[in-house]
Amino acid sequence: MTDEAKQAAEQAAQRRGAALRAAVARALVSEEQPVVGLLDTAGVRRSATALHAAFATPGVAVQHTFAVKAASLVPVLGLLREYGLGAEVASPGELALARAAGIPPEMTVLDSPAKSAAELREALALGIAVNADNPEELARIDALLAAAPSASPLGLRVNPQIGGGSIDAMSTATATSKFGVALRDPGAEEWVLRSYAERPWLTRLHTHTGSQGVPLPLMAAGVRAAYDLAERINAAAGRQQVTTLDIGGGLPVDFTSDATDPTFGAYADLLRAEVPGLFDGRYGIVTEFGRSLLAKHGTVLARVEYAKSAGGRPIAVTHAGAQVATRTVFAPDAWPLRVLALDPQGRPKTGEPVVQDVAGPCCFAGDLVARGRALPLLAAGDHVALLDTGAYYFSTHFAYNALPRPAVWAYAGEPGAEPGFAPVRAAQTLDELLAESGAALPPLQP
Repeated sequence: MTDEAKQAAEQAAQRRGAALRAAVARALVSEEQPVVGLLDTAGVRRSATALHAAFATPGVAVQHTFAVKAASLVPVLGLLREYGLGAEVASPGELALARAAGIPPEMTVLDSPAKSAAELREALALGIAVNADNPEELARIDALLAAAPSASPLGLRVNPQIGGGSIDAMSTATATSKFGVALRDPGAEEWVLRSYAERPWLTRLHTHTGSQGVPLPLMAAGVRAAYDLAERINAAAGRQQVTTLDIGGGLPVDFTSDATDPTFGAYADLLRAEVPGLFDGRYGIVTEFGRSLLAKHGTVLARVEYAKSAGGRPIAVTHAGAQVATRTVFAPDAWPLRVLALDPQGRPKTGEPVVQDVAGPCCFAGDLVARGRALPLLAAGDHVALLDTGAYYFSTHFAYNALPRPAVWAYAGEPGAEPGFAPVRAAQTLDELLAESGAALPPLQP
């Protein structure tokens, strides 16, 4: 890590510490609101700036989009729009969120393996870019275009079938991945070449190798496969038919420290070395990063409700569990989180580390965010902070036990200064939870 990166990480940790103390002091987390999400807007700005700088190349048009699934929160999408990012959406709900955030159609990409005819019709009417996932979807687009022409940039998603990373569920370029046209299957590439030859309006090509657990060389190999295919398509067409390569996103995140590793710069430099033609000005580039833009800048803060022990193991029972840390609870080896032990004022707790479990509030035995973790011994009234949770965690709630969604606050301020807070999402009330659960509907008849 460079000296500049170390300094940035230290400043982010200082801002986070001040925000944790202030959140407790201002009762953003309290007995009434025992868990809350906090987002560092200065860190988000730094990530967005680094992304733009990494891919900036004279003569190359680059559109960065944010994977809305990573933070389905309208104020966050609006903030990223201000930093020049569009939206990659994968459902009608995500498209509605992007539109509510003011992201224009020309900065929006629709990706999904299960787009309905209604979704496609809406996207084509708005002029949103669409990546068709499979032959049946492409045939559906043919029919929709015959009924109503569209200005949408259109392309195919292909799966180069180059293998997976260390987390199967996050690897999308495996031999049997559900995403895209599997290029190494018999006859698949010939079908792709024929599809482009028959449709001059297909001008994009999309691939995405995976995200967490996928090494950079494998990601670069996926981009190289798509680039080589675009070259073959253009050679067959005798012209520059494919004008834009959508290379997806998925940069892994280091969940073991405050370091940002790998960086956008390292990935872009690898692509320049492995796929130099990508940056020679003949192709536009679209990216779809998500977790790597926000994860390091979010923290879940929760109260410790009880401290107990079982079988000689201390257990801190907190209000942060599977409802906000779903992946960590159900796949702890793949998604471990750092946990800070804090005192009742939100300050780092002192004392000798004691091996203990940090449990959540959900009524099943596996609801643990940390197992056998050495931390200063937690007690009732203390707090825990789950780090690197700015993407997916507090924004993608799991409604187990009808636990209400927590509030999310953005914070800003320089290290050493008192942070200011702005609301991102209000805490869900019990009345809202009841309405969502059909409480106003008439009872079912026996």
